[in-house]
Amino acid sequence: MAAGEFNSGGWRAMRSLTFQVLTGRWFMLFASFLIMSMSGATYMFGLYSGDIKSSLGYDQTTLNLIGFFKDVGANIGILSGLINEITPPWVVLLIGVIMNFFGYFMIWLAITGRTAKPHVWQMCLYICIGANSQTFSNTGVLITCVKNFPESRGIVIGLLKGFVGLSGAIITQLYRAFYGSDSKSLILLIGWLPAAVSCIFLRTVRLMKVVRQENELKIFYGLLYVSLSLAGFIMILIILQNRFHFPRVAYAGSASFVLILLFSQLAVIIKEEFNVWKSKRQELKDPVQFKVVSQLLNPPPVEETQPSTTSDLVKHQKRADSWWSNPFNPPERGEDYNILQAIFSIDMIILFTVTTFGVGGTLTAMDNLGQIGKSLGYPSKSITTFVSLVSIWNYLGKVASGFASEIFLEKYKFPRPLMLTLVLLLSCTGHLLIAFGVPNSLYLSSVIIGFCFGAQWPLIFAIISELFGLKYYSTLYTLGGGASPLGDYILNVKITGYLYDKEAMKQMAAKGLVRKEGQDLTCIGVECYKLAFLIIMAATLVACVISVILVLRTRKFYKSDIYKKFREQANRQE
Repeated sequence: MAAGEFNSGGWRAMRSLTFQVLTGRWFMLFASFLIMSMSGATYMFGLYSGDIKSSLGYDQTTLNLIGFFKDVGANIGILSGLINEITPPWVVLLIGVIMNFFGYFMIWLAITGRTAKPHVWQMCLYICIGANSQTFSNTGVLITCVKNFPESRGIVIGLLKGFVGLSGAIITQLYRAFYGSDSKSLILLIGWLPAAVSCIFLRTVRLMKVVRQENELKIFYGLLYVSLSLAGFIMILIILQNRFHFPRVAYAGSASFVLILLFSQLAVIIKEEFNVWKSKRQELKDPVQFKVVSQLLNPPPVEETQPSTTSDLVKHQKRADSWWSNPFNPPERGEDYNILQAIFSIDMIILFTVTTFGVGGTLTAMDNLGQIGKSLGYPSKSITTFVSLVSIWNYLGKVASGFASEIFLEKYKFPRPLMLTLVLLLSCTGHLLIAFGVPNSLYLSSVIIGFCFGAQWPLIFAIISELFGLKYYSTLYTLGGGASPLGDYILNVKITGYLYDKEAMKQMAAKGLVRKEGQDLTCIGVECYKLAFLIIMAATLVACVISVILVLRTRKFYKSDIYKKFREQANRQE
């Protein structure tokens, strides 16, 4: 079929198809996947945190403080959200490029001794700037894709955030191919590579007209299968690399195959854009027949009448409100809240609290995974495996919760807040395994923590979009993500770091040693993290209880047809 089309049209048809592919919304989605697959440097902190600690002579509390500022930068995206409200996505992405390169390049200069040893506040600033670039890429890409695919937002968020989770494992494979075992060069790689990819697709990611396609879910499944193949291949690589010695050329070969799988999504994209291109050509050849068929498949909607009653006028006026007006008089759930209405909403306060202690606990576990492995006596190669496993299961958690919550919501009216509660309960198992240091259990706990951390984000972001609307989603999305650094500061810096250093000092005193200035603190044994993770588990259980309150408050809303207005909007545009 393709050959016939090209023989009749020649190069003109080829150019037309190429233009359709490069400007279509599916290629825009593919470009978004590539950007997100390079935007997870913050999840790799466990790989390079040891270099920061040893090169600059920090204790665990100081390292956890730097990790906290990393999480602040990665999750406080108010600025990127506000900029995205008033500028096109390419502006947001460009700002992220500049911040990413500057932040991580300065860290690389510091730990390699190319600059004078920075003060702690400078390191905190560098990593905060570098990590904050992630909110710019996330905001520019994710908000745009949700608005372009509003009826599949759970799936879209799951896939996009899944690639962020998978990015740690992808970048690890590329780093080994480029730099071998030089872990300090990993920081240099995450400085220039994500910036380069975002630069290439700056103008590709853009808002487009909402189009309804009957086979949309089928296309997403095709993209899911390709990404699952990529995740499965990387997991096999991780297992083999942990068991056998890989020479540099083997790492280069495996990294090349990872890139081939990553770009194989283009096959699904090109096939779909080819179908769209054929439909447009058929419409030009026989517009009358195409119009009749189109009207049969998509009957014209009833004209929307102007508000006539006082009640209708009030509702219409609420939709036109600015971002700051009527903060304590919000519309119904699912309508477009303004920013202050959402902030002061009880639903948002509940969700913010759940994110603080739920995500904050899993984030603390991920940030300390390298140090946990060392304290329990795992070899360095196994610690690298833990971090990579977290990336793989982070990805699987995101796509699983994105697809499953969308399907369960559509078929069974299963509320997303209830699924969030179940994920939080599961994460408690991982915290318990770490607390009691069960032999060889860190493999399983890294899988559980990675999966739960990943599964939480698509649910939280989809819940925000559903309860508070899409008008100010750029800002509200970043508000939701901003809760986790607060929990991370409480659970990671104030509790985990403090208890770790306290135990390390106790061990040094038992050996009759005195800590020298600039000497890092090292703790060995189960007691280093036991009490901290018991506290984290208790905090997560509290988050579960609070989450149940949100389930009860929104049960009626999730039983209704929450996507009806988007279907009507797409029909009007057609």
